[in-house]
Amino acid sequence: MIETIYGPMDERLLQKGKRTGGFDNANETTEWVEYWIEGVLIHRSATVKLKKPVFIFGETQNIK
Repeated sequence: MIETIYGPMDERLLQKGKRTGGFDNANETTEWVEYWIEGVLIHRSATVKLKKPVFIFGETQNIK
């Protein structure tokens, strides 16, 4: 089941409007999938995998 703007739908019914893509560089690998029905984007999800550790410089502050 895929969660869409119209509620959960069976993925088999959405295969015709399925589009995938992604890119890969030295810092990350990104992949996405979209489902379209009659020109309307009804679902988009993405996965980003970082290849290098993330370093944060400075102090962490609590924001209230």
